[in-house]
Parts: sequence; C-alpha cells; structure tokens
Amino acid sequence: MVLEQLTKPIPTTKPGFDYDLAIVGGAIAGATLASALKNSGLRVVLIEAQPQSVAVARRQAYNLSILSGRIFDGIGVWDRILPQITVYNQIRLSDADYSGIVQFHPADLGTDALGYVGEHYPVLKSLQEFLADCDNVSWLCPAEVVNVEYQPSGVKIEVKVNDEYRQLQTRLVVAADGARSRIRTSAGINTKGWKYWQSCVTARIKPEKSHNNTAFERFWWSGPMGVLPLPDNLCQVVWTAPHAEAKALKELDEKEFLKLLEVRTGGILGRLELDSDRLLFPVQLMQSDRYTKSRLALIGDAAHCCHPVGGQGLNMGIRDAAALAQVLQEAQQRGEDIGDVKVLKRYEHWRKRENLAILGFTDFLDRMFSNSWLPLVVIRRLGLWMLQWIRPLKVYALRLMTGLKGRPPQLAQR
Repeated sequence: MVLEQLTKPIPTTKPGFDYDLAIVGGAIAGATLASALKNSGLRVVLIEAQPQSVAVARRQAYNLSILSGRIFDGIGVWDRILPQITVYNQIRLSDADYSGIVQFHPADLGTDALGYVGEHYPVLKSLQEFLADCDNVSWLCPAEVVNVEYQPSGVKIEVKVNDEYRQLQTRLVVAADGARSRIRTSAGINTKGWKYWQSCVTARIKPEKSHNNTAFERFWWSGPMGVLPLPDNLCQVVWTAPHAEAKALKELDEKEFLKLLEVRTGGILGRLELDSDRLLFPVQLMQSDRYTKSRLALIGDAAHCCHPVGGQGLNMGIRDAAALAQVLQEAQQRGEDIGDVKVLKRYEHWRKRENLAILGFTDFLDRMFSNSWLPLVVIRRLGLWMLQWIRPLKVYALRLMTGLKGRPPQLAQR
C-alpha cells in the first residue's frame, strides 16, 4: 500500500516547483525536520522507502538528551512522546572492577531530570501522528528515489512508486537516509572515519530489582556497556565488545549470557531475564567531508556516525534537524533561496564543528576505557576521581553529555 498525502490543501510554492524541499528518509531525523517546518510556509515532501508501519517497527531504544526533549517540546510533539518513555534522574559511571563510582544528579545541572530513554516505536509514531496534522507536509511511501539531478535553480527527483516512475521538482533535497546514504554517495560527498574493532550486542532485559530511573554506563577492558531504564521496569542493554566476543555473546546460551550480564552489572539489578532477542551490529565513526552542496543538505546518520558510548548518535541527528529547520525558515523569511549553498553553509558551519566535538569525545572515551594498559588504567581512574569531586569538571562533562553545550536551536528555547 502506498501512502500518499498529496491532495491536502497546502501552501503554494514557487512557480515550477512541486515542493520547496524533499526529505529523503522518514525515520526520526527526517520526521523531526519535517515536523519542525510545520509553520514555516515551506511545502515539504517526505520520501520513505518503507511503509510507515514497517518504519516504526524497529526494535531499538535510544538515550534522548535534555536538549532533544526541549526540541521536541518546541516542535509541539513532546506531550505525545513523554508519557511513553522513561525519565531518568541519575547516572552511574564506573570502570570495571574499580570501586569508585561517579554519580550525576539533576542538582548538578539545576534541571528536573538528566535525560530520557525511549524506544523507536513511540518516538517515530508520535512524529508520524503529528505530521498527519501538518498541512504543508506530504508523505510519499513506500517510494524509492531512482535518480537526482541537481540544477542551478532546482532539483529533479525521479521516484519509483510501485511500478510507476514520477518526476518531482524541488528547490532542495535533504538526505536523511542513514549511514549508507545513497543521496550522499550519488552527490559525490566523501566521508572520513573508521570501523571500530568492536561490535554492539543489544537486548531488552527485565531485572529483579527496580532500575530506579538510573542510567548505567560501565566501562570494561573490552568495551563500554550501557544499561538504560525503560518503562515497566525494563532495561535496554548496549554491550560493546571486540567482534568475535560480541558474536559469541549473541550466540551464547541464554542462561550463560544472563549470568555473565549479572556479573558485568555488578549484581545491582539482581537476577535478570531476557525480554527480547539479542541483536548485533558493528560500530563505526564517520564524518562527511561536507554537510551541504548547492541544493543538498545532509542530516543525521547520512552526515555522521559515532560510537554508541554515551548515547549521543540520535541526539546529534535531532539537533541537525532543528538547526537546519531554523536556517531554512530564516532564509524563507528573508526571501532567500533555501537551496542556495550560501544559505546551507550556515547550517554546516553551525553543526559540523559541534558534531566533530561529540565524535572526538566518544572516540576518546572508548579508546581510553577499552584498554587494560596499566598507565592508562591509572590515568582514567584518576580522571573518574576528578570527575566525581571537582564540580566544574563534572558540570562541564554533564552539559556536554546532555546536549547543553554549544549553540541551542531556537526551538529548544521556547
């Protein structure tokens, strides 16, 4: 079934164009951008390869930062999302068998919470429902982008819907189609980065004891492990290990896996039960050489990917979407061409540098802690002690992790 909302009364765009911008990719980053443009006066089409019901069905959970919550609140979708996710008010950071634990609390920031954990379904479903009421946004899905032709004044997009081919004319294309972005590749934008020696095993578990709305990050010689609180006293485990070890963990007998997991969590959650299948995926760091070209902008994983330590990946994409929406709306209000590279560079200058800082931070954490070399062990445990007892350092690290460092988009200030 093809979902087409192409007949609603929507704002008129410039003569000769079907839409002002086409967003390729209707997952969370793309849907956030479309939602942020609700009252922009821009006519938007979301092109998604999967039916909406399939796109929301991904079994994944995310750490959502304080800034991401403020962005969703500014958009007007937070009231739909918040009741379906977990608010956490404590972070416990520890290193292998070291007895010292760094604890973060809302009082360290002067906020009501430290972050949120939400599964893919309620977040994307809430955005889809919000977009259903956006008269300026149309969906075209499932649909495949076959060809993109960039011209001085616009973009021609050839789209395959079932067995039919259609031509769309738009002023701007936004690539939100993931780390293997075909839009980025076809535009000749190169990337830099590397694949880590590690993979991640993810699973949902049911602990015997209450998680007490606490997010756990425990570093181990082989890689970091995050345990994130979910509704109904469930937890999402993100366990990083070298490829062979991670594969063995995924295939390990369930009882043996849970026994090892109880040891790795220090027994703080009691006996554990699996509540989902174990999934395995490799880890990489990637930064696009550029986020924009004439008539093209990249957001989310199409622009960058980072190590999952600290749960920063999706939050970077949400900030990309909010920043690009702001740049486009300001350009529209000034009567500027939203596809002009001079306009798009404002977005790139804003986000590329901030994202690079997060990429470097997560890479440093992984390399520093996934290591049993004694001098590094001594240094990092001294660092943990300093993080616990030197308040300015603690606050700085916490502001970085929660998205409160850097330039906030206007949506987050409402």
